[in-house]
Amino acid sequence: MKKPTYFAPQGGLPPQTQLLTDRAMFTEAYAVIPKGTMSDIVTSFLPFWEQARFWVIARPLSGFAESFSHYIAEVQPGGGSRRPETEEGIEHVLFVVEGGLMLTIDGTRHDLHEGGYAFLPPDATWSVANGTKLPVKFHWIRKAFQAVEGLAAPEAFVTNEADVPMKPMPDTDGTWGTQRFADPEDLRHDMHVNIVNFEPGGVIPFAETHVMEHGLYVLEGKAVYRLNQDWVEVEAGDYMWLRAFCPQACYAGGPGRFRYLLYKDVNRHMPMSPFR
Repeated sequence: MKKPTYFAPQGGLPPQTQLLTDRAMFTEAYAVIPKGTMSDIVTSFLPFWEQARFWVIARPLSGFAESFSHYIAEVQPGGGSRRPETEEGIEHVLFVVEGGLMLTIDGTRHDLHEGGYAFLPPDATWSVANGTKLPVKFHWIRKAFQAVEGLAAPEAFVTNEADVPMKPMPDTDGTWGTQRFADPEDLRHDMHVNIVNFEPGGVIPFAETHVMEHGLYVLEGKAVYRLNQDWVEVEAGDYMWLRAFCPQACYAGGPGRFRYLLYKDVNRHMPMSPFR
């Protein structure tokens, strides 16, 4: 597979002369957050993090996508956190798109570089630090783990997308495939964060309509995406946030590959407790 590239937000501020017309939109079924909206003035700071800021691009929201949050973190040299999470029962995925990150899980150090991926179960003790001379940027996806009696929580693991083979979709002649970091048959996992790859001309040929919520961050390329009843152009650095049952499809027109980081919730019954 061709060496991947990863778009990362650069921050800064738009000029006062810039037109307000933009591709940003928020509807009842989906949201599109274009790369140009990820400026300095929309970053957040978090407790127990040093020399770090975050673009929050998804959060649990009643009536919309309720199962996850998605941040893009930027940590300066010497920065990091010994207590990155302040809630109990939260699982995580980290994916590095620029620079290098030192991740310690239960006392074991892992050095993540671009393409580095880590899954952290809710009972893991972990910390992160930037020991390099340049900023590091990484995606941080958080979810409240849905425990099931008699089913253990999955263990932590660290890998790099270069070591994860792409599995082509059947009958697509290799133009559409997915790199799956967690085993789809391992029902201990209640979320998957994968990378979806399209070669020019690749297509999702029907409007997927399903119960899973999605967050899609475009790592590379451009495409036209069907979201509910709209066709929307998206490019590297854009984010799409889809509630359950939002119809979705895609045409990857080229000239290069189209790739995105994809979150979805999986492998659990629909909670019925609100109706009891």
